[in-house]
Amino acid sequence: MWHDVVDLRDFYETRLGAVTRRVLRREIRGLWPNVAGQRILGLGYATPYLRQFLSEAERVFAFMPSSKGVVHWPAEGRGRGLTALIDEAELPLPDFSIDRVLLVHGLESSEAQRDMLREVWRVLTGDGRLLVIAPNRSGIWARLERTPLGWGEPYSTGQLSRLLRDNMFTPTRSRRALYVPPMRSPAFLRSAPAWERIGGRWFPTFGGVVAIEAGKQLYAANLQVERKRFRRPIVVPFPRPARPAHSGRVG
Repeated sequence: MWHDVVDLRDFYETRLGAVTRRVLRREIRGLWPNVAGQRILGLGYATPYLRQFLSEAERVFAFMPSSKGVVHWPAEGRGRGLTALIDEAELPLPDFSIDRVLLVHGLESSEAQRDMLREVWRVLTGDGRLLVIAPNRSGIWARLERTPLGWGEPYSTGQLSRLLRDNMFTPTRSRRALYVPPMRSPAFLRSAPAWERIGGRWFPTFGGVVAIEAGKQLYAANLQVERKRFRRPIVVPFPRPARPAHSGRVG
């Protein structure tokens, strides 16, 4: 369960998934209040959090790893799909071409963390920013398998910061969020804003996710980092269906 994008999509269509989306969208917007004219890449399964940038950024699109598959997004609005199926260790983008990368539902389950982060480093501009959202090792969400955050490798803030530093990033800001328990009870879900206020003030260690923003270590370019010879990878865009039917599984 939670190993492909169809499961992830279905989770975000539940009440608990909708609350998760609202809470984390607010945190992301707090870290990125202005993205006017910028190019934003969502990596992993980031589409639930990208819609807020569509009318503001110059370009917004999402890459989903071949191990999970791909679904069409957005379901309405623009005339073409903004998602593609890719190899997470070889992003089909030129160097220094992206201003912001949002990595969600990707790092904790990746089998090529180092290669993926090096590729993110390569495609980011000099002042670009990476925002990683991952399950918090101390939170209750990482201990229950009923949500996507209960699968894969959870992180503490220190562990995630170290991973980023080891792959040529400098963490700049960190937050924890998602203090509401992962229960399906409507009463719990309606009280999510109160849980966020109380948890953020009194129990900051126990948020469901860790969010860390990082910039590039520019001096790392002088460390003779091994670079793979560029070759054009195969990119499989997910076509718009002929009618608004249930999206199929790819991959």
